[in-house]
Amino acid sequence: FVKSTMRSQATARRVVRTLTTRNLDWTAPVFKGDAEVASQVTQFRSWVAAAEIMAEKYSSPPAPIDFASAKESVDDKALIESLEKIYNSSTPPPETHEWAAEDRSSKDAQIEEAKARLAFTQEMIADTEREIAFMEANRTTRETSATELAEVYPDIAEEIEDEIDRREWFKDTVAK
Repeated sequence: FVKSTMRSQATARRVVRTLTTRNLDWTAPVFKGDAEVASQVTQFRSWVAAAEIMAEKYSSPPAPIDFASAKESVDDKALIESLEKIYNSSTPPPETHEWAAEDRSSKDAQIEEAKARLAFTQEMIADTEREIAFMEANRTTRETSATELAEVYPDIAEEIEDEIDRREWFKDTVAK
């Protein structure tokens, strides 16, 4: 029973380790966009590495206790015999660990917040790319007329018309 449980745990660890390295791109921009996120990702990666090292260390069952050599080196042989009897009769239940519900909900909330920030960032990137494409398509040169500028930048054209109507000829000059 113990060997099959340990084998299944070792198999589960190998599967998770394989899937983790296969599915997560640690160099993705989402992990580098924010200094706090980058720090937490680094901490998480070091925790995963430490967990993997410990999993490898404790993946095999411990060596059996050599009670015969202990009996030779200790004067009170009855003590060793009673410890051996307790050891042989003891079958502790296997430990099972579950993720606390409040911790899980906290992490789920953080993941949703990160997804929302990522969606916002992707939207901003798309808007910026459209704006750059628009500006490249409508570059001004010496041959650009005032009418063409008014068509491309209607808000600036409206502001200029308002200044002309209010007779603010030198409003935007440096020295008034």
